[in-house]
Amino acid sequence: MANKINVFAISSAVLLAAALTGCASNSARQDAATPAAGTTSSGEVVDSSKVEAGTGRAVKGIDGWEGEISGKPAANSKFTKLQIGMPMKQVTDLIGQPTDQGAYITGKAFIPFYFGADQHRYESVYKGQGRLIFAGGSIGDFSSGHLIWIIHNANESGYR
Repeated sequence: MANKINVFAISSAVLLAAALTGCASNSARQDAATPAAGTTSSGEVVDSSKVEAGTGRAVKGIDGWEGEISGKPAANSKFTKLQIGMPMKQVTDLIGQPTDQGAYITGKAFIPFYFGADQHRYESVYKGQGRLIFAGGSIGDFSSGHLIWIIHNANESGYR
């Protein structure tokens, strides 16, 4: 009797796993057809403020910094000179000062004993180019942050 129950339980578990796998692959196909927030179906960014982290192309940059690139660069974009991991000073030396800028803290700032570089971020906005997101540095000294996200947007207004 015990063998019949085990066979039934195992076959039920296998069928359930197969059904769940099918559901997951169907939803992935549906998600692939729907463009990410703030982008078009061709991957161009139309609203930088709505683009979410993790929807761009993951990139390994200078000195092991990991980041991402969202959107497609405009013709003659200054952003094509940049690499993930560049310090903020190097970025501004290469492409100039931003049109607008701002800073914000991340959820990691509230994790006890978290001493990583992503407790706060600094955002630089360039009209007609897009946005650059930096992590690291310290409160009051954002200039020591490193580039972790490039958002290409040829229609960027230049304001946060």
